[in-house]
Amino acid sequence: MKYLEVFFTAFKLGCTSFGGPIAHLSYFHDEYVTKKKWISAEAYADLVALCQFLPGPASSQVGMGIGLSRAGIFGAILSWIGFTLPSAIILILFGLGMSEAKDMTNKNWLHGLKVVAVAVVAQAILGMGKKLCPDKERITIAIITSVILLFFSSALFQVLVLVGAGFFGVFFLKSLPNLPEEPLHKGNKNISLLFLILFFVLLFFLPFLREIYPDQKIKLFDSFYRAGALVFGGGHVVLPLLQAEVVPSGWVNNDLFLAGYGMSNAIPGPLFAFSGYLGAISEIEPNAWSGAIICLVAAFLPSFLLIIGVLPFWENLKKNPNIRKSMSGINAAVVGILLAALYQPVWTNAVFSGKDFALVASGFLLLEYWKIPSWAVVLVTVIVSLFLY
Repeated sequence: MKYLEVFFTAFKLGCTSFGGPIAHLSYFHDEYVTKKKWISAEAYADLVALCQFLPGPASSQVGMGIGLSRAGIFGAILSWIGFTLPSAIILILFGLGMSEAKDMTNKNWLHGLKVVAVAVVAQAILGMGKKLCPDKERITIAIITSVILLFFSSALFQVLVLVGAGFFGVFFLKSLPNLPEEPLHKGNKNISLLFLILFFVLLFFLPFLREIYPDQKIKLFDSFYRAGALVFGGGHVVLPLLQAEVVPSGWVNNDLFLAGYGMSNAIPGPLFAFSGYLGAISEIEPNAWSGAIICLVAAFLPSFLLIIGVLPFWENLKKNPNIRKSMSGINAAVVGILLAALYQPVWTNAVFSGKDFALVASGFLLLEYWKIPSWAVVLVTVIVSLFLY
């Protein structure tokens, strides 16, 4: 009964949680803390802080952590499935439709999806920038990061700038306030250690395996696992990592990539479900459903391994001021990654005229200042684009 309750509560949230990761956390608080009282407000704040520090989709990790506290490891799995399933099915079906209608890639409605993605990413940058870059030091980290990545856009440089920002944070940023002290789920530390080891083994072993044994499914799994393992800051930041993996390699057409990203902002649930769409339309895997499942599991697996692996050790780690300062620097670099992504590939593949810019500006106005839900802005932009072009 407890397992079913965990699954259906997460499924309900997956069907109704519009608005991106920050909005998801508000929905979660209302459901898990206020209504069901599965977790205290202090423990919830602690869990959110931890998931902001870890790579991967923060809202999905919070859901996994609550499922873990409620019903163990199987509860974490059910919580992830429930929250991800609605958006994954919608995006996979959308991908199948796009695959059957590739001659439609130049239609006006598709261009509208690409244009509205610019407004969504711009709003994400502004919101995260206000929160993660409140002083000149962290703003400087963000700008330097974006400049570096605009000149050197490989995944390797993304990792290097995150590491560099972490070291900068230790030596030059101010110490952050202590986090709440209420303990979370106390798991078995030996099992948690195995999960952490598996996380790093897959991260470093899969790139070698794909070279030694060049199976298409291994290549797909490695690319999406690495993207999920190296993303700090949530779903929006996975965009440049996935774009660098699937577009230059020819696995996914760039127009279809941006169309799917725009669609993912019009539906509830985690933005990481976008990986299922990419798997469904990928040229590397002929079976769309098989490709979608591989990409979904690979993209979310690092988050699952980390949240289970880190939770039992978090109480001691969070007390270390250097850990907190390092993560502060890394979070600022995340804003820089988003800023670079706003220009390339989002802006450069969507904004070609004054009409395009007008749609972007209008969408940003509705999102940021009129607080219109993102799904409604996407729908309005697509409708307008049908008549505008």
